[in-house]
Amino acid sequence: MTINHVDLFRQKLTTGKPLWGTCIEFADPSIVELIGDVGYDFVWIDGEHAALDRRELLGHVLACRGTGCAPLVRVPSPDPVAIKPILELHPAGIIVPQVRALAEAAGAVASCKYPPVGTRGFGPIRGIGYGNMAGADYLKTADAQIMVFVQIETREAVENLAGILALEHLDGIAIGPNDLSGAYGKLGQTADPEIVALIERVVRQARAAGKSVGMATGHASDRLKHWVEVGVQWIAINADFINLTLMSRQVLAAARQACGQPAPVGNAASDGYAR
Repeated sequence: MTINHVDLFRQKLTTGKPLWGTCIEFADPSIVELIGDVGYDFVWIDGEHAALDRRELLGHVLACRGTGCAPLVRVPSPDPVAIKPILELHPAGIIVPQVRALAEAAGAVASCKYPPVGTRGFGPIRGIGYGNMAGADYLKTADAQIMVFVQIETREAVENLAGILALEHLDGIAIGPNDLSGAYGKLGQTADPEIVALIERVVRQARAAGKSVGMATGHASDRLKHWVEVGVQWIAINADFINLTLMSRQVLAAARQACGQPAPVGNAASDGYAR
């Protein structure tokens, strides 16, 4: 068993059953351990939008080890300089956001692989068990130890999709519904028929190319069922803060109702959390 559960994640992808995760925005690694113990297949640790520094990202990755949950880290950008230190945390996967040009996607993938396949600099820490593994033994499987996904969330990425999907060492793609809707002038309208049809085409094209497909979205059961039927294999449902809001509102409403009080006032928690 690998320390990042990448082998388990890969095996689950072959079963034909959807894999479930959630996005991590809070800093406390106890949240990830809790999620793993609940039974989620993976966590989508957000290094792009969340207020998480590198040490906090490491804490989340470490918290997965005692569970069966695979840690996927979304890096800040496709810049190889931003990707390199995240690789040394030894997550199960890297999600690269805001990819546009084919060369940009190719560069991001290359930065995750050692020569001669790619351009990753050699400086493993956690990956070699803090020195308990010989470098030569580590290199035998190192390139397979961290999966690489690029997010398809820009108009340019859709236009360059065929070339991106042809990248040999790319494991798959992740759909960013909100940013993708914004790229087509409909930000936040992730249920718009044009956007839904666009995502469906992207998913089917990716699966036909032999790449795995993930998505971060809300929790509405009808939408989740639809995306699974289309071919999405792993889905991050909501985020830690959305789930906390949803459950907190439900608990408070139940307590007030039991004592004859009105339900909480305010906007209902969003079901449209699509990263």
